Amino acid sequence: MERIRKGDEVIVIAGRSKGQRGHVLKVLKDARLLVENVNMTKRHQKPDPQAQKPGGIIEREAPIEASNVMLYNPATDQGDRVGYKFLEDGRKVRFFRSTGEVVDI
Repeated sequence: MERIRKGDEVIVIAGRSKGQRGHVLKVLKDARLLVENVNMTKRHQKPDPQAQKPGGIIEREAPIEASNVMLYNPATDQGDRVGYKFLEDGRKVRFFRSTGEVVDI
């Protein structure tokens, strides 16, 4: 079970995108994440007529290290640490350390 999953809203705590928020688009194997509109890079793309792709400068998300983001807690309006606990029915769920509120439903 991972601390940050696809679809989670996260806030960047380190690096040039510090303070930006976004949803996780993809979790990569090497503890890196793709977060929407965070860590944007410019790619100089050559046109590909066979695939109907135009050329030009394309902006896209680059992977960011998972240790540089925190799960966003809307109740406190800031990043929060995540813990795990077991519910009465035996399910393992994530919860915010500051408020104790369960993240997973």
